[in-house]
Amino acid sequence: MLLALMVFSEAGAAEPLCKTLMASGNPEYPPLLWEDARAPKHLTGAATALLEEVLEPLGMKLEVRNLGSWARVQRLARMGELDMIAGAFINSERIQYMDYLLPPFTHLPTAVWVPKEQVFEYRHWPDLEGKKGSTLINNSFGQGFDRYANDKLQIVSVRTIEQSFEMALAGRVDYVLYERLQGQVKLQRMGLADKFVALDVPISNEGLFFTFSKNSKCNTFELRERIADRLYKLINSGRFAELISEYTARYMYLQP
Repeated sequence: MLLALMVFSEAGAAEPLCKTLMASGNPEYPPLLWEDARAPKHLTGAATALLEEVLEPLGMKLEVRNLGSWARVQRLARMGELDMIAGAFINSERIQYMDYLLPPFTHLPTAVWVPKEQVFEYRHWPDLEGKKGSTLINNSFGQGFDRYANDKLQIVSVRTIEQSFEMALAGRVDYVLYERLQGQVKLQRMGLADKFVALDVPISNEGLFFTFSKNSKCNTFELRERIADRLYKLINSGRFAELISEYTARYMYLQP
C-alpha cells in the first residue's frame, strides 16, 4: 500500500499545470473589460492586464475571449466551457459553479444613475420602491441587494448598458444601476457625461474577484494557491491602480 501511495504521489507531482487559461467576462465593463476593437473576438482591459501579470511568472498564457453577453459568459462558466471569469461579485448562485480567488482585486461601489433633470432623493434601498430601474441581464450587486431587489423593486434587464442609459433619457425608466467607475467612462465615451449624475449613496460596495469554473480542468488547489499569492503581492504594490489609469486612457482616447 505504501508503494502504491508513493507511485500515485509521484505521478501527481509530475503532472504539469495548465499552460493556457481561457477567460472571459462582462464585455460592458470598461476600463476593466471591453471588446478589443483590433481583435473583436477578444476582450481587453485593466482586469485582463492584471491577470496576465499574475500568470506570467507561473509560465502560463492567458486567452481572453469575447463570448458575448454577461449572461452568456456566466452560463458558459457553469458548463465548464471556459476556465475563468475576470471579474465577478459573489452571490449564492455563482458560488455553486465557481471558485473565488482571494483576495478581491478591487472593490466597486454601484451607483444609482439618473438623468440630471430627474434627480430624486435617495438615502437607502426603499427609496427606489415605486420607481422603475434598468441594468444588465444577470447583473449582481451583492447578495443583500439582489434579494431585496427581487422582492421589492422593478428593474428591467437589458443586454447592453447603453440601452439602459438611453431608456432613462427617453423616460422609459427612472434610474440605471451600474458601477460608478464603469458608468463614468461609459457615459464619457457615449458623449452623455453631462446628461447623467450618480446619486451620492451607493447601493452597494462589493469586492470583485477572479473566479475559476468548478468544471475547468485547470482548476486545482495548487494553481489557485499560486495565483492567489501572486495576486496578493500585485494588489498590495498598487499595481492595479496604475492599470486602471492606463486602461481608462486607452478606452477613452486610444481605442480606434
